[in-house]
Amino acid sequence: MKLATYTADGRTRTGIVVGDAIIDTGVAGTMIDLIRDWDAHRSALEAKAARGGGIPLSAVKLEAPVPRPGKIWAIGLNYADHIAESNMETPQRQVWFSKAQTSVNGPFDDIQIAKGTMTADYEVELVAIVGKGGKHIAAADGPATIFGYCVGNDVTERVWQHAGPQWSLGKSFDTHAPMGPWIVTADEIGDPHALGLRCFVNGEKRQDSNTRHLVFDIWRQVEHLSVGMTLEPGDCLFTGTPGGVGAAMDPRQFLKPGDVVRCEIDGLGHIEGVMAAET
Repeated sequence: MKLATYTADGRTRTGIVVGDAIIDTGVAGTMIDLIRDWDAHRSALEAKAARGGGIPLSAVKLEAPVPRPGKIWAIGLNYADHIAESNMETPQRQVWFSKAQTSVNGPFDDIQIAKGTMTADYEVELVAIVGKGGKHIAAADGPATIFGYCVGNDVTERVWQHAGPQWSLGKSFDTHAPMGPWIVTADEIGDPHALGLRCFVNGEKRQDSNTRHLVFDIWRQVEHLSVGMTLEPGDCLFTGTPGGVGAAMDPRQFLKPGDVVRCEIDGLGHIEGVMAAET
């Protein structure tokens, strides 16, 4: 099932995407509430989807599927080709950083280049959305932890990223976590470690890889994070980006106002944003 957060007629709600239409779930609350109570709603929503109807997707504004996640964590250096282009060694332990809630952006919204900065970069990533969550989750139980997946762009301000030993500030600028266009539930995806992912800038393919090349797979990511913190419904895990980022090109190619960045993943759809100078 494809689940989206959308705005129509001045109201923001959750919906089921079926073809080119979206059907109101009728469930009160946010996507996090829906995920938390999924077992109670699933059968009714499957029946609603089967009946069809709804309104055209073209008549609504798609928001980030989880507009305000409790936590956003992202893993760095998790594809061999990206490690090589970064002139780094393959990490023996997972390298994590957080992205601020306020960095979340809609799947087709403009992406801001902050005042006084010139080194915004793109990173296409598979985003795993936590379902039941928990703590001290074994890797073998990882599949039962993840509710679904969406496309993400871990937009990064490179100068700020490398200004100190912590990357989080350079990863957390406003609008620098576009996600969507919807969540595809895990049962529809099957193996998340066999998905092609790509990023285009102004139509030029910059990144092209497959999630089978992850250094640390998603289940080990869940295991690692849940040692120290309770993963909760709606938490978002950015699972790593492959090679081809602008900072590694010769000469380096950073994003400029007017650039169009499209990120796509097999089975999940695409997101696309226009880079815009912050006003």
